[in-house]
Amino acid sequence: VLSVAEAPEAPAGARRRLSVFMSVFNCHVNRSPISGRLGDYAYVRGLKAAAFSDKASTENEQNRITLVSAAGSVTFKQIAGALARRIVFYPKVGDELTRGSRIGLIKFGSRVDLFVPDGAEVLVKPGDKLKAGCTAIARWPKGA
Repeated sequence: VLSVAEAPEAPAGARRRLSVFMSVFNCHVNRSPISGRLGDYAYVRGLKAAAFSDKASTENEQNRITLVSAAGSVTFKQIAGALARRIVFYPKVGDELTRGSRIGLIKFGSRVDLFVPDGAEVLVKPGDKLKAGCTAIARWPKGA
C-alpha cells in the first residue's frame, strides 16, 4: 500500500484513494474488489511514468472501472507503470462479477487505485503488503 488519502480526481461519494504498487517481482493479476455489475469501463491513454509516483494516478495509461452493487458503487483503476507494456481487462459492461474473481492483469510494474466509498472503514495502511483475493482492504458502513 502506497497511500490512503483524499484525491482530487475521486468520484463523488468516494473521496479517498487507496493506492497499491506492484513491483516487477509481484503478481499482477487483478481481482474484483466487490461483487456487482460492471457499470462503466474507460481506457485512457497516457504516460508510462513510475507507478509509485503520485502523478501516475492522473497521468499514466489506465483503465477506469466502476462496479455497481446493492451497497453502492466502487471505482478503481488499473494503472500502467514505467515497465508495463499492456493492461488487460477481461469483463464487458453489464457483466456480473464476484468479489475476488480475476478481472485482468497489468504486465510488469504497475499500480491499482481503489476509490473507497465515504463512510467505509479502511483496514490497511501505507506499507502493508496485500495478497490479491485474500486481504480485506475496506469494510462497507453498517447498514449499507
